[in-house]
Amino acid sequence: MEAILNYFEHIPSLHRALIIVGGLTIFWIIEGIVPLFGFKYHKWKHAVPNIFFTLTTILVNLPLAFLFLKSSDWVMANNFGILNWLPTMPLWLYTLIGVFLIDFIGAYLPHLIEHKVKPLWMIHLVHHSDHKVDTTTANRHHPLESIIRYIFTLMGIFIIGTPIALVILYQSLSVVFTQFNHANIKLPKKLDKALSYVIVSPDMHKVHHHYRLPYTDSNYGNIFSVWDRLLGTYKYLDTEKIIYGVDVFPDEKANSNIGELLKQPFQKYKRPTMTDQS
Repeated sequence: MEAILNYFEHIPSLHRALIIVGGLTIFWIIEGIVPLFGFKYHKWKHAVPNIFFTLTTILVNLPLAFLFLKSSDWVMANNFGILNWLPTMPLWLYTLIGVFLIDFIGAYLPHLIEHKVKPLWMIHLVHHSDHKVDTTTANRHHPLESIIRYIFTLMGIFIIGTPIALVILYQSLSVVFTQFNHANIKLPKKLDKALSYVIVSPDMHKVHHHYRLPYTDSNYGNIFSVWDRLLGTYKYLDTEKIIYGVDVFPDEKANSNIGELLKQPFQKYKRPTMTDQS
């Protein structure tokens, strides 16, 4: 475990890029072999806006990365934050608790808030307005949302007391897990269900991308599914009933255009349709 943390503390930028590209490539291939939905679409054309927003996410995070490093150095030097206040423990447990807590503050919490605060929902809408959810959808976030997520992760460093190695490890795991649970792959039902008790499985997350409430406002988890189960935001819907997109923003052409997507946060808010039906 020490070797792993040392690696992530000094991970080269090239290796971080390879994690992103490698994950996309692997899940892209698996989607072609065992797809959950047989989409009638041009896969590369669909991927263009999603890859564009992946690049903007990287561009937002790169110049701000030094704040992560400075903040991590400060909490470690000043013995500040939850991890630094806990008694001495095995390194593997320290790492697990750290990643577990960052997943809550840096991912689950901002995701939940984005769904509850109207202006933030309009920013997050870019992610939900994909009508063909696949592994490229994972990093389809408006640049403004990338900044919001960055702020929450930065806040998490101070609250948790996270060394930079854990921050980078978490970010790397987050990328791969997000690509996995967005991927248009069909796992055996029993396997997906078993996985969903620990991590966010593909079928579990697809429910979150259903076009109507209350399913859209559920299953906010990123890596660990326990937050949804503990906090009452878990819902189940058979994948055969899932329809992607957002009910009040149904224009698939506009929702596939980079220019229109960049303007989405500034559109007039439309109240989602509440229904208990799929």
